[in-house]
Amino acid sequence: MELRDFFAEHPRAALAFSGGVDSAYLLYAALACGADVRPYFVDSAFQPRFELADARRLCGELGAELRVLPVDILAEPRVAANPPDRCYHCKRAIFSAVAAAAARDGYPLLLDGTNASDPEGDRPGMRALRELAVRSPLRECGLAKGEVRRRSREAGLFTWNKPAYACLATRVPAGEPITAEALARTERAESFLSSLGFTDFRVRLLGGCARVQVAAGQLPLALERRKEIISELKRYYGGVLLDLEARDES
Repeated sequence: MELRDFFAEHPRAALAFSGGVDSAYLLYAALACGADVRPYFVDSAFQPRFELADARRLCGELGAELRVLPVDILAEPRVAANPPDRCYHCKRAIFSAVAAAAARDGYPLLLDGTNASDPEGDRPGMRALRELAVRSPLRECGLAKGEVRRRSREAGLFTWNKPAYACLATRVPAGEPITAEALARTERAESFLSSLGFTDFRVRLLGGCARVQVAAGQLPLALERRKEIISELKRYYGGVLLDLEARDES
């Protein structure tokens, strides 16, 4: 099945929109197919400000009306406690909020940007999507990440080479409660690294220290800017550690 076939069958739907590569291309493709697809961005403590800025920019460029839904995700005890299946409870809360808003707006079908490269199995987040009957057109049409990026580049979308980004909650080890303060310092630390030119990285919490992960190609930059990184990140953490097991750049 091609995306045009999917949207011919489902011409009216809501889209859980992150502003990332996949949901950006899915929105573009839906509009190109003449479908009435409305994007919904969940604004929570787990999303950094740049994601909302990217979502607004992309929707502005495509002429799509973005609806921003504030969600106090840390008010969900099973999310804030950060159990191993936190992602399940988080996805349930977030997609339920989008589904409720979309239904009020007259959109009975909810889509997301899961692509054919994303492993499914029994991952907690995927289980939540199945339970809520969320459809994933990119996966259903066999579009893997590389193809989504290729098509996005051809379409002129600025998101085509945007690094994969997981929510800020993933920086806190499972079992350690998530706080607004921990998320805020993570966002500040990662914003600083971005300002230095890092493009694919994480700052994870490890025993009160910052565990910095960068792509192999940017390890020299991390060493070159070592003093600056230590000086800035020690404002928020007890110590700064560089992970030599570099992030996969694929």
